Amino acid sequence: MPAGFALFKVLDEGKLSKVEDLSKEFATSDSGRKVVKLKAFSMFENTTEALSAATLLIDSKPSKGLRKFLKVHCESETLGVADSKLGNAIKEKLQIECVHNNVVMELMRGLRSQLTELISCLATQDLAPMSLGLSHSLSRFKLKFSPDKVDTMIVQAIGLLDDLDKELNTYTMRVREWYGWHFPELAKIVQDNILYAKAVKLMGDCVDAAKLDFSKILPEEVEAELKEADMISMGTEVSDLDLENIKDLCSQVLPFSEYWSQLYDYLKSRMNTIAPNLTALVGELVGTPLIVHGGSLLNLAKQPGSTVQILGAEKVLFRALKPKHATPKYGLLYHASLISQAALKHKGKIARSLASKASLAIRYDALGDGQDNTIAIGLENRVKVLSKLSSRLRALEGKELGKSAGSAKGKPKIEVCDKDRKKSPGALITPAKVYNPSADSVLGRTENKEKKMSIDETPSQTEKSAEAADGTEENVEVEKSKKKKKKHCDANEDENGTPDKKKEKKKKKTEE
Repeated sequence: MPAGFALFKVLDEGKLSKVEDLSKEFATSDSGRKVVKLKAFSMFENTTEALSAATLLIDSKPSKGLRKFLKVHCESETLGVADSKLGNAIKEKLQIECVHNNVVMELMRGLRSQLTELISCLATQDLAPMSLGLSHSLSRFKLKFSPDKVDTMIVQAIGLLDDLDKELNTYTMRVREWYGWHFPELAKIVQDNILYAKAVKLMGDCVDAAKLDFSKILPEEVEAELKEADMISMGTEVSDLDLENIKDLCSQVLPFSEYWSQLYDYLKSRMNTIAPNLTALVGELVGTPLIVHGGSLLNLAKQPGSTVQILGAEKVLFRALKPKHATPKYGLLYHASLISQAALKHKGKIARSLASKASLAIRYDALGDGQDNTIAIGLENRVKVLSKLSSRLRALEGKELGKSAGSAKGKPKIEVCDKDRKKSPGALITPAKVYNPSADSVLGRTENKEKKMSIDETPSQTEKSAEAADGTEENVEVEKSKKKKKKHCDANEDENGTPDKKKEKKKKKTEE
């Protein structure tokens, strides 16, 4: 109870045999006094003591004050408890027999209904504020150590960190562009944005750069290079008012950078507390966006490894599902060190393996039973996980090399590169084709064929030239393709070159 520890003794154990009638026994305070009697009562000194006792009882653990109270007032007797786990803990530590059954639960329900009447030293007006104060303190305690609520702090911190990154980039680029008109060589000498802003704020007009000491800001080599460039600078002159505004802008950049580093340290410490295994596996810069996209650590623990793998690439995934294109292989896990070191064709397989290991680490962080939530998987098994993934990466690369090196037996196939060899199997190498100038004599062939030759007349000169042209054409075709052989000569000539009489008779009959 919120006021303290109270111990009641059962007067008539025979009434406990009928569980249905126990509620009637506690209908009034007088009837309840006939069943139980207050044996001992110990009040809490303050709210802190009450809160610590209540939180331990919620976890089924007896507090130090409860153990002392039971040792004094409950020796060689049986104790009825409403929580079986609490009864086992009391039995192990105090060797007191504990009972948990339906009769005890009905008895507890009756005691709560007449609690203020059964405890004479406690008034109703005193118990109400005690119950309200303890409930508020207990709610705040649960809110403070709830993983869901702590995740909210991480989400807000990473959002603010991103905003600071954008603002810092905008301000530093403005400083470089603005001061670049006066001293353009400084941008190549000092690459870091924060050091650039510090140097500009200290230097002001570049004419005074040779007299200033930059040892606290820049290394000696960079300082010497800066002073040499100042002597031959091609920048324009600026007024004192412009330099003051540039210095004021630098004064805005430097506090932003300090606050960014402070916020990053805070985020790193919170991640090591809330999700130590995930942080040890993929780092805080990858683990924090995963929690942000998942909503909370508990929601992220409910997701499978395939969802963790593509978390952050939802738009690309849904865009690829509609036309049935290739889906993305990784999302936020792409920034992990192991995936960035892998080759492009192996990134998908390594991302799938790393996502499965990260899913196990997230579930241990969110649903682990340990109070201290040590880095059981993340730090101790990080070397094992990374070695497995590294060996898998080496195996993938070696497998690809083995396939591309030669045939299945490991012997490379050597093929002769010959441009003149034909693609068909068993074909011979053909010689290079040569241009035949006699093919140009076929002009006017169509006109000679249109003239009909009579049967009684002998072939004229034009016909002979046409026949010669046909012969040359056939020779050209034979030279072009050696595979095909001509099986017959011209339509009007036999093998010896004389006119075929049978074909001439057929032509005569058709003309008649």
